[in-house]
Amino acid sequence: MAFPFLPKSFVNRFTRDAPEPSRVRRVDAAAVGRRGRSMAVFGSVNPEVAAGGRLSRERARYLAVNQPFLTNGTHNWITALVGTGIRPTPRAPNAELGFAFDAWAEEADHAGRADFWGLQATIARHLVVDGEALILLHDTPDGLRLQVIPPEQLDESRNARLGDDREIVQGVEFDAQGRRVAYHILPQQPTATFEHYAPPVRVDAADVLHIVQPIAAGQVRGLSWLAAAVLTANEFDQLLDALLVGAKIAAMHAGFITDTTNMGGIGAAFPDADGLSDISLEPGVVRVLPGGCDIKFSSPEAAKDSPAFVRMNLLALAAALGLPEHMLSGDLTNANYSSLRAGLLPFRARVEQTQYGVLVPQLLRPVWRRWLASEVVAGRLDVSPDIRAEWIMPRQAQVDPAKDMTAVKEALSMGLMSRSQAVAEMGWNAADLDAEIAADHARERELGLTFTDKESGDA
Repeated sequence: MAFPFLPKSFVNRFTRDAPEPSRVRRVDAAAVGRRGRSMAVFGSVNPEVAAGGRLSRERARYLAVNQPFLTNGTHNWITALVGTGIRPTPRAPNAELGFAFDAWAEEADHAGRADFWGLQATIARHLVVDGEALILLHDTPDGLRLQVIPPEQLDESRNARLGDDREIVQGVEFDAQGRRVAYHILPQQPTATFEHYAPPVRVDAADVLHIVQPIAAGQVRGLSWLAAAVLTANEFDQLLDALLVGAKIAAMHAGFITDTTNMGGIGAAFPDADGLSDISLEPGVVRVLPGGCDIKFSSPEAAKDSPAFVRMNLLALAAALGLPEHMLSGDLTNANYSSLRAGLLPFRARVEQTQYGVLVPQLLRPVWRRWLASEVVAGRLDVSPDIRAEWIMPRQAQVDPAKDMTAVKEALSMGLMSRSQAVAEMGWNAADLDAEIAADHARERELGLTFTDKESGDA
């Protein structure tokens, strides 16, 4: 630092021996002082999930069934992920292949209770609430069948070193290269009512689909999507109970009368009262209190701020589930077109990320390959077993359909989108749609029907 107004010798005398400022390396997140002492930590993902995954899953199940807001949020997540069903479109133009898959989908459930689209909803619920879903693949004389089983049947207590660098982690067996080769599944009858134990059965990984959205690399078992909301939801329920009880008490007690002179003034004001327990206020009654009587009306202060406090907790729950607030609470009081669209856009991006990053590679693509191979081997289909499929996601409901259709029309006219892509985004198969349109036109000509577009005037 320069001091032009001081002699150089004077400046040197006071600055040449000045110590360097101390340097301390610090990451505040790793501080152990007053602020960081009470913070918890999250270690390696597999030991953490092994320790807390089961209890988190059981608590999440309870809340998903009993807590109204989390019940609503869970159903909205399931609907957003699979809707009425995610459908395949074969990349090779083959209408027979699409019809064959639809026919198989109707009988896909091993238990015979649902079709492939219904199984998708069950799998999505397990993924959201339990954090993982398990499907057993059965090759039967009638074709491939899918059996959805509870995640707890994958033996979480099964951990072992097998030698040659092979190991079992939470019921999943890995080879020396870290690839999944088998699952150790506890046998259980679907009709079993009482708990019983039987040794786990080793099932080849080729016959099991394990659907997990990992939160870290190398994660073996899933963690409930509701885990971040469990404690908040529990405290929120207690808050609502306390507010409800407070409101009841406030409604029961209109006010309190005090006789400051102890001279029986209350009895003079309420001659029909049974002691002090039967005093009441009735509509239209005007009471004259004698001297020495004081009345104070019940006016709970805490209830005044409760709506804002309740909404703050709802926002926390919505953030924990990754949902827009209205998809948790169902409240659209303060919503408009812009706010709804702004809230839905990031949510839909998250939904697509899960659909294409989890459901397609872990569930839909393996099912397609296994089904196609089994049909070709059985001689029911004469096609290449290597045909791939694109998956049509269910169309999301639009806030303003007219504006969205205008945007699609402009994209088609500018060559930025194909008609097949536009049809697929609406949740339909382009080949099926064209066949239906052609059949409708043929029937209209046969019956002499004419439908006119009033706007354009074209027949």
